[in-house]
Amino acid sequence: MTDLVRQEVVCQADRVVVKIGTRPLTREDGRLNEERIASLAEEVHAVMNQGRRVVLVSSGAVGAGMGQLGWEQRPRDLPHLQAVAAIGQSYLVQAYDRALRRHGRHAAQILLTAHDLDDRTRYLNVRNTLTALMDLGAVPIVNENDTVSVEELQTTFGDNDRLAAFVTNLVRAPLLVILSDVDGLYDRDPSDPGAKVLPVVPRIDQSVLSLAIDRKTGLSKGGMASKLEAARIVTAGGENVIIANGRSPGVLSRVLAGEPLGTLFLSQGPFIRARKRWLGFTAQPRGYLVLDAGARQAVEQKGRSLLPVGVVDVVGDFIKGDVVGLRDPQGTEFARGLTNYPAAEVLRIKGLKSAQIEEALGHRPYEEVIHRDNIAFTDSVE
Repeated sequence: MTDLVRQEVVCQADRVVVKIGTRPLTREDGRLNEERIASLAEEVHAVMNQGRRVVLVSSGAVGAGMGQLGWEQRPRDLPHLQAVAAIGQSYLVQAYDRALRRHGRHAAQILLTAHDLDDRTRYLNVRNTLTALMDLGAVPIVNENDTVSVEELQTTFGDNDRLAAFVTNLVRAPLLVILSDVDGLYDRDPSDPGAKVLPVVPRIDQSVLSLAIDRKTGLSKGGMASKLEAARIVTAGGENVIIANGRSPGVLSRVLAGEPLGTLFLSQGPFIRARKRWLGFTAQPRGYLVLDAGARQAVEQKGRSLLPVGVVDVVGDFIKGDVVGLRDPQGTEFARGLTNYPAAEVLRIKGLKSAQIEEALGHRPYEEVIHRDNIAFTDSVE
């Protein structure tokens, strides 16, 4: 049954986002492994010849820069880290372009920051550009814009894993393939001789998340925590994720042929429209509204709009039209939405019935704080 599910997932994936990490792309001395890039380019070309479209999210700029400079230690100060990334990014894209040109294709560099995906207009511009590149048969090479951003180098995206998830939702790809330096998600500590790779994860719950946490230190092991977060974002949007070992020969071709490699994370629930994917998973909240239990139930289970009577507290400063997170009394964020009122006005009308808004504010442009059409659920894991 597992093999049949996997075959169905990969066969239906007409668009594929492939994320490859730094370690599978570099040698032990830190230099870029151009043979590996050439092999990956050949596989991407073969996949595209099947009629699929591919977007490649590639790490490796900092590692490539260190290799070019002959440095063995990653710089600690931000200016040098950004400088190394700038040197490495140029070399990285050139390597991809040389490899793809052997197959008659072009590499197209796309550098993004969190702000590019947070802003709705810029988000749509990025999507249109990626779509046009795929129409041309080019291969978009997406990476964080390390040279101008501070947050990304401090892992806002989570070492490109979250960025890959956002891009998957952006282009509405049915499948994200994360090529790492591990074989997949193990059922216990990988150092345990009895540890086995989980072939399928039907749902990412707390028991699954705990597999990325060291029991002794309580810290995440390697980058698996960020990969699970990326998988949660994608599967909550109605798509699938496969984590496999990027160092295995022909891994991308084999994964997309349905071979039982890595761990398959299955989509959760129905397909979510692109606008609500942006709202629920990509755009960052400018503030939060704390709801009582009844309001959460009405919004989450009954599909109602958020009325002021259900709001018990306001966190942060935001204006009309901003994205705000919705939290329950325990502080769990379960949804995000576009607010009809600024924070100062929500503070004045919280707990009131809609009929009392005009009395409190002197006007009532909206009966609801957030309309149900402007709410997206984040599927938080509790």
